Amino acid sequence: MTAESFPSPFAYKGWRAFFVARLCATLAQMMMVIVIGWQVYDIARQTLPVREAAFLLGMVGLAQFLPIIGLTLLVGQLADRADRCWIARAAITAELGCALALLLLARLEAPPLWPLFAVAATLGAARAFAGPSLTALAPNLVPPTVLPTAIAWSSIGFQSGAVLGPLAGGLSYDLAPPLPYLAAALLLLIALAALFRIPAVPRAAAGQASIGEGLRYVRSNPIVLGAISLDLAAVILAGATAMLPIYARDILAVGANGLGLMRAAPAIGAGLVALVLTRFPLRSGVGWKMLVAVGIFAIATIAFGLSPNLEVALLSLAVLGAADMVSVYVRASLIQLHTPDAMRGRVSAVSLVFISASNELGEFRAGTLAAFIGAVQATVLGGVLALAVTLLWARLFPALARADRLDIPDDLKAGQR
Repeated sequence: MTAESFPSPFAYKGWRAFFVARLCATLAQMMMVIVIGWQVYDIARQTLPVREAAFLLGMVGLAQFLPIIGLTLLVGQLADRADRCWIARAAITAELGCALALLLLARLEAPPLWPLFAVAATLGAARAFAGPSLTALAPNLVPPTVLPTAIAWSSIGFQSGAVLGPLAGGLSYDLAPPLPYLAAALLLLIALAALFRIPAVPRAAAGQASIGEGLRYVRSNPIVLGAISLDLAAVILAGATAMLPIYARDILAVGANGLGLMRAAPAIGAGLVALVLTRFPLRSGVGWKMLVAVGIFAIATIAFGLSPNLEVALLSLAVLGAADMVSVYVRASLIQLHTPDAMRGRVSAVSLVFISASNELGEFRAGTLAAFIGAVQATVLGGVLALAVTLLWARLFPALARADRLDIPDDLKAGQR
């Protein structure tokens, strides 16, 4: 299938505004997250040994996860009943408040830890509102035939923010601690303005829009359930994000700048793969390609854990991000194309609960396990277990392994006619 088979999503005004909002919001979020983690670990290390400080890093992940798990499903229900744009606008406004609060805290010479945890929790709550609404909104802005390409471009926007955000956050924090938060506030203002340029979009009637209906749909669809749960299991076990400040400060000794490079490396790999996918979308065998990509993700995690220097760490993280991008592309496309529009808010919420759980619980798992057995051992063990889970999922979800093309199923096509 050639690139010409998929028209550009940038031909659609609403999607152009969506792309700008996603890019700017991601830049701001990554800048805030990288500096919060560095500040918490750096402050903790002034009085605590490495393992106890690592445990606090795990607590940062938990502080973000708890509001996400508590709110996301409710927001998914809301996203199928209310205006998805207005929900996203409210969430970005809340993130703007977090940036301003962090800006004030950064002006203190020795800020206490508890306000940083409070802001992390508030960011988690804002993400709980932004995630389902934006994910459910995107398919309303382009025709179904353009959706796989739009997902790839959306991933480029996210990965570009994930590349530049940590780099800008680390470098600007070294110059002056308030700078990354000031920049984040300006970026969130741009994102908010872009969201106001998205016109109203029609949606299918959602009926009573019960949360349980979304959960039942995910459970009844083996492709959707397999794709979502594989991401959950692999990232919880192999997620290495929480380990990066430990590697930067105490293992590789590369400081805040090295931390920014390591946070950016997975996004560089992912962004390059996403760019390829916009030109050459996957034609067939998407299910087994997703499983292979998750396996490579696990192996790259093991390689990162054993890294003797920054160069090997960056290469391993870039491969990790590239493999993850293939998985994200296939998973997001399958979920959106296999879900009726009237249920996209709730199914997106279920998906994002799993994804957020994998990210934040992965950080919690990594930080707490590192406190007991050490950062290197925790990272390598996680990669080994994730590889085993990938092999297991290939047997548990044969429908996912057999998934061939990124097309709307015939039964949903019939329902849309």
